[in-house]
Amino acid sequence: MLFNSYQYLLILLPVSLAVYFILNKKKLTTASRVWLVLASLFFYCWWNVLYLPLMLGSILFNYVLGSALTTSAIARYKAREVNRRILLTIGVAANLGLLGYFKYADFFITNANSFFGADMGLLHLALPLGISFFTFTQIAYLVDSYRGDAKEYDPINYALFVTFFPHLIAGPIIHHKEMMPQFKAARSKVLNYKNISTGLFILSIGLFKKVVIADTFAVWATYGFDKATTLTLIEGWSAALSYTFQIYFDFSGYTDMAIGSALMFNIVLPPNFNSPYKATSVREFWRRWHMTLSRFLRDYVYIPLGGNRSGEARTCLNLVATFFLGGLWHGASWMFVVWGMLHGIALVAGRVWERTGLKLNQYIAWFLTFNFVCITWVFFRAKSGRDAEKVLKAMFGMNGYDPHASGKALAPICAALLLVILVRNSGELAKSFKPSLRTLAVAGCIAAYALLNMNRISDFLYFNF
Repeated sequence: MLFNSYQYLLILLPVSLAVYFILNKKKLTTASRVWLVLASLFFYCWWNVLYLPLMLGSILFNYVLGSALTTSAIARYKAREVNRRILLTIGVAANLGLLGYFKYADFFITNANSFFGADMGLLHLALPLGISFFTFTQIAYLVDSYRGDAKEYDPINYALFVTFFPHLIAGPIIHHKEMMPQFKAARSKVLNYKNISTGLFILSIGLFKKVVIADTFAVWATYGFDKATTLTLIEGWSAALSYTFQIYFDFSGYTDMAIGSALMFNIVLPPNFNSPYKATSVREFWRRWHMTLSRFLRDYVYIPLGGNRSGEARTCLNLVATFFLGGLWHGASWMFVVWGMLHGIALVAGRVWERTGLKLNQYIAWFLTFNFVCITWVFFRAKSGRDAEKVLKAMFGMNGYDPHASGKALAPICAALLLVILVRNSGELAKSFKPSLRTLAVAGCIAAYALLNMNRISDFLYFNF
């Protein structure tokens, strides 16, 4: 089920809220948690009920394994510690194996056929919705259980942790220790009108971002990347910048709707965006963009690889390796790998620059960072190397300049740039939010306008990852 659908906004969300708080008011707290799990599974099944057994099997497997890791942590004998490592290895490998089978099987078969001249048939597997996110969430849980940072003996609590519908499909990627204490807290079970109003406000902003802004830029991005056979200078930059703002408003809009929806249940999801296009370095960009993925890659890939503990050369190698895997995580395409590698190399270049002691003017640093991000998004969006080449050639003037080329996107692009640079982001607005007639009017207007424009329902981009 899509957040930007009438079924979610007018039925699932309000009904889930009403029943959840009614059950808690009657002191039926276990029933309220079961209700949220069922509502979340219904939310997931709306897309394709055939993948429900896959999710339930994944939840059961990881719950049993996490419980075993937690229980065995009581005894610290050397032999038991070896057993725990084996259990953790099995758990992580099984999760990655499941993800790899559905997400990368055809990718590897295609490349094997090309490299070895083979003729293996493709499996044509449909990617289960949200598998990357609920897999990463559960891998983090297993590692945290192994480290002693998480423990869960209640299967209902664990199922709720994984399936809670605001974060289920496309994040934010959460940790057990930051979520379950909130569900257990007494104050979370009581209707909080401040949280309801703030959640609706943030949800309205997210809906507007997606339906009105992102889906408008999608039209120009699709034309440039998928439909046009050749592009001139203006058209190339229009396509690249349109996608730059499409993916920002699409994913940040989804995150706003997720955070807003969860807040109405008195649950605070971790922030995922902090004005990333204000960054003055690639490192700062990754501290602001998809923050929970950056946190996961840091804690469960970069640091286990050695982080910055083994010298400068090894640190640089770890950065590139981490972003190679981060790029590949986004999808079975060499374009994602190229995108990830470019960001890894840029982070290494940033470290080298810092070692010189030189500093760029902040406006020049922002200009270089923003344009690097924009150019690398071309690889992220392109379906093939030829598509990327087509757009990049145009952007660098290799197809010439046509003063009569369509510039319809230029004014919206300028407006979007000013919006992301000058206006406070939704997280900042949430912190200062105070219910009033003025905020009610603003939220009501943007929500109504978005609802009236939902005739062109489209998926969120990160549903594909």
